[in-house]
Order: sequence, then structure tokens, then C-alpha cells
Amino acid sequence: MSDRDAVLATLDEYAAAYCAKDLSRLMDIFADGEDISLIGTGADELCSGRAEVASVFERNFRDATATQFEWQWTDVAIHGSAATVAITLNIHLILDDENLVVPIRWTVSLVKTDAGWKWVHRHASAAAGSQEEGAAYPTGGD
Repeated sequence: MSDRDAVLATLDEYAAAYCAKDLSRLMDIFADGEDISLIGTGADELCSGRAEVASVFERNFRDATATQFEWQWTDVAIHGSAATVAITLNIHLILDDENLVVPIRWTVSLVKTDAGWKWVHRHASAAAGSQEEGAAYPTGGD
């Protein structure tokens, strides 16, 4: 398997673990040790270390059930033993008995270890709804 394919396979493993609400499997995708971080879409989702990262996933699992990750635009850059994935996706969720589709943007930083490619950071964001197409900055709207 090429490095690019191995890096992308970690995304599928993440999606499967997340949809199964399998915290242990999800945390295995990250590098060993405390030097991992996560930025989520919530204002309070600025996390470093295993306990903080795991706590975000635990809250997500309590609040909703993901049923599918729909990968879209993808860019993979590999430089030696480091890789960055920039990707857009739709997460299909069940929240309060409603089916939702949440569009997200991710940046994932990975390192190549003896155990394969492992995540060290994941940043999630939503596109600014008040930013007009072709404009450099959002306006004061939604």
C-alpha cells in the first residue's frame, strides 16, 4: 500500500470507529503519548492530550450518532514521515431522532510510526456562512 493510500485509510478507520462509538479504537488512530491535539467546531473544543481529546469524542457520542462520513474534496501532502490531509466531508448524524447532514472541513496532521500512520492533530471547521463567494472575509451576517 502506498503512503498516500495508508494515510487515507486512517480516515476510513476514524469514520468506522466514530460511527461505532468505539472510543478505544478511535484513540488508537492517534499517536501514542500526550502530544496530540484536536480543535473542533465548538468554541470550547480546544484540546491537547489524550484525556481532553477523548472527552470531546465522549461528548459527541452522547449528543448524537454518526451513521456515515461522506468524503469530498481531498488533498494529501506527504513529506518524509509527516503528512497533512485537507479534506471536506459531510457527516450524517442522528440527533434527537432527526437525520442531519453536517458539512465540515478538516485538516489532519499525521506522523509515520512503526505502527503505521498516526494522527497527531485534527482541526475541524465549518465554512463561514456570512462570507460571500469570492470575498476574502466574512461580513457581519450569519
